[in-house]
Amino acid sequence: MAGGLVALLDDVAVLARAAAASIDDIGAAAGRASVKAAGVVVDDTAVTPQYVHGLNADRELPIIRRIALGSLRNKLLIILPAILLLSEFLPWLLTPILMLGGAYLCYEGAEKIWHRVKHHEDTHAAVEEALPDEKTIVTGAVRTDFILSAEIMVISLNEVVDQGFWSRAVILAIVAVGITVLVYGVVGLIVKMDDVGLHLSQRSNGGIATLGRGLVKGMPKLLTALTVIGTAAMLWVGGHILLVGTDDLGWHGLYDVVHHLEEAAHDATGALGGVVGWLVNTFASALLGLVVGALIVAVMTVVHRRGAGKGAPAH
Repeated sequence: MAGGLVALLDDVAVLARAAAASIDDIGAAAGRASVKAAGVVVDDTAVTPQYVHGLNADRELPIIRRIALGSLRNKLLIILPAILLLSEFLPWLLTPILMLGGAYLCYEGAEKIWHRVKHHEDTHAAVEEALPDEKTIVTGAVRTDFILSAEIMVISLNEVVDQGFWSRAVILAIVAVGITVLVYGVVGLIVKMDDVGLHLSQRSNGGIATLGRGLVKGMPKLLTALTVIGTAAMLWVGGHILLVGTDDLGWHGLYDVVHHLEEAAHDATGALGGVVGWLVNTFASALLGLVVGALIVAVMTVVHRRGAGKGAPAH
């Protein structure tokens, strides 16, 4: 009897260790998947504060919370089941879908650069003067988030596609919740940081007041920096997706050129080879993203102008 109990406890211990190892593996896989989606996450974080710009301070956090809940519903109830079914029954579609998402990121990044080059501040100001109601703001933000969330989830899936079905489901659910909390937690901090700075600037302590004034002055610069970083991240991530996707589909030429350049830079720079090689790959991916994005912007501009011309009233 004692021997049987000892054997049973031993079996339980083995199962517990296996479960712990499985949890560790899932956690590690979720971490790797999240890192690969970092470029899109940065852009998501940079885009969202724009939706509450100009609103009353007491409505900022409630709106961000509503957008975050909409984002989580997108990821868990729509995107996650869809990509799990695709990965199970039509896995060959993942690379083309991923490349379509990459092309969209390239387009978004190039369009932002195009607007900045063309100095469309007057258009933006006119849009901001007529602020929509909260429901419209949330709906628009959740719609934009859906595209970015889909890209995050597909990129993450691509990193764990070799896992079992239920492992993929758990890993991607962890990624969905973790990234949503991260993005909208950071967004909440960003949009309230100027209020914190204003509060601190009114304190009697000179050092704290100086810190508060620094926060108030620094927030516009931070938002500008996030926009620049987000644009660069979109071009880099989108270009890299296209670069790897073409290789996966059998078009090896472009990938081989970038790979040879990366290896040459690695071999020529000694101890810094890893960093320099990564920079070469990143620059090449961003350049590809910019070229592809610019082409799509040009095509969309022509289509828009033709559509506007057809819709113009005849004289």
